[in-house]
Amino acid sequence: MKTLKFKKTLSQLILSGEKNTTWRLFDDKDLSSWDIVSFMISETGEEFLRTRLVSARETTFGELSDEDWEGHEKFVSDVEMYETYSGYYNRPVTPESPVKIIKFEYDLFSKDELQWLMSEWKNSYDKISSLID
Repeated sequence: MKTLKFKKTLSQLILSGEKNTTWRLFDDKDLSSWDIVSFMISETGEEFLRTRLVSARETTFGELSDEDWEGHEKFVSDVEMYETYSGYYNRPVTPESPVKIIKFEYDLFSKDELQWLMSEWKNSYDKISSLID
């Protein structure tokens, strides 16, 4: 299962329903819509949520839209935003830096529900694959 890590303070915003958007740089997980993802607290490694990604699209920091900011924590200034993300990723972040905007639902899934969802997804995938072959 794919995982995303969040600082403890951000996990609390997610669980309160205030945050339903995250921005990620250098997406090595190939995050996309419909992925079921485990959210972890970065300081402890503890899982605090399993959820489904609603959308994932790429843009640059300089091209962030009002919609990209919906459900995301705000910054006092662009300088604070670039410093924050530069700190997260240990490299310079500028208006030209690519960023993936990820929206998610606040749904908790039990292990049984996740197994059922994954089974349904695999069955659908197998059916589509057989039509292509």
